[in-house]
Amino acid sequence: MSDLKLHNYFRSSTSVRVRIALNLKGLDYDYIPYALLPDEHKSETFLNLNPQGLVPALEIEELAVLTQSMAIIEYLEDAYPEPAIMPPDALGKARVRSLAQIVGCDIHPVNNLRILRYITDEFGANADAKKAWFTRWASEGFAALETRLSSEPETAEFCHGSAPSLADICLYAQVLNNKRFDVDPSAFPTIMRIFTSCDALPAFQDARPEFQPDAF
Repeated sequence: MSDLKLHNYFRSSTSVRVRIALNLKGLDYDYIPYALLPDEHKSETFLNLNPQGLVPALEIEELAVLTQSMAIIEYLEDAYPEPAIMPPDALGKARVRSLAQIVGCDIHPVNNLRILRYITDEFGANADAKKAWFTRWASEGFAALETRLSSEPETAEFCHGSAPSLADICLYAQVLNNKRFDVDPSAFPTIMRIFTSCDALPAFQDARPEFQPDAF
């Protein structure tokens, strides 16, 4: 038993983010799966942990339950500072956060499961319409991310320098999500180069959905 319990879903990109961060920090954790399609995350037990009924949630001993992937990752950075996943300087931190938030604030929120369910249930969106919706917002966000990463001098092997950061964590998880909807990666060569660098690291590979115990 670990002091950390990760309540998550294998395919959830926000769960992928937290798994990567835990792996990069070398932290052991108990993996607690929830099947989102049957709404296991809406059970009374889980709602007592996270009233939003969203994954992931990180339970820390008897001390606290953290929700929201970005907040969880920032906590891990503060509580376990080595190896760092944020630059040491204020401008570097701001840049990494802004790159990460293109994914975390602008792409993911309009493309997650509950939004796709809503446009299906309320507006009759079929599979093609859902794919078009997803592609529209993923491509718009990635176009801006590609422009920045390809032109800003801080970009190197990873989004910010020679080590993975919060920005790479978000980028990697979103690329995996894009693949599920067949988003064409050819317009984003810098993003895909960085994805390949991340994918060579066990911390990223081991967080992939297909390698989780609840994958099916």
